[in-house]
Amino acid sequence: MPQTLPGLTGVDHVGFTVPDLEQARAFLVEVLGCEYMYSLGPFRHEDTDWMADHLAVHPRAVMEQLHFFRCGGQAIFEVFQYSAPDQDTDQPRNSDIGGHHVALYVDDLDAAVEFLHGAGLTVLGDPTSSKGPSEGQRWVYFLSPWGMQFELVSYPDGKAFDRQTALSSARAQ
Repeated sequence: MPQTLPGLTGVDHVGFTVPDLEQARAFLVEVLGCEYMYSLGPFRHEDTDWMADHLAVHPRAVMEQLHFFRCGGQAIFEVFQYSAPDQDTDQPRNSDIGGHHVALYVDDLDAAVEFLHGAGLTVLGDPTSSKGPSEGQRWVYFLSPWGMQFELVSYPDGKAFDRQTALSSARAQ
């Protein structure tokens, strides 16, 4: 019996819900440089509990529409706009259960932060240099126009963990 999920090869996509798909499209395409791919929806099930059974949302929730975006030629964002009788419109913080962020790799963190400021986005503090196994990495959080947390990370010369792993592998040979 397998000890881990059989056949797992990577992340296929990240899905998140936004209050306004047009605002999200503008941010993802015009600021982050994602490629808009296609849309689906609406989806509703007025006479069954399909939405609750399959998506763990209110049975009368309506997934108004979703858009797919490709980012950096690989990661795909599945972005939803829902309406639901019990919808919570508060953004979770990282410290909340279900809190999350999307981390994006950039080659030049300082140039990227300057760009975000120029785009009028909220950048949370100054870039931080990591220590320990992540030494060599710098990072900073920023907020989307609807308040979702994103992170920029950069480690052009690798992280200490990667260098230590490569050194250990070389010694083993």
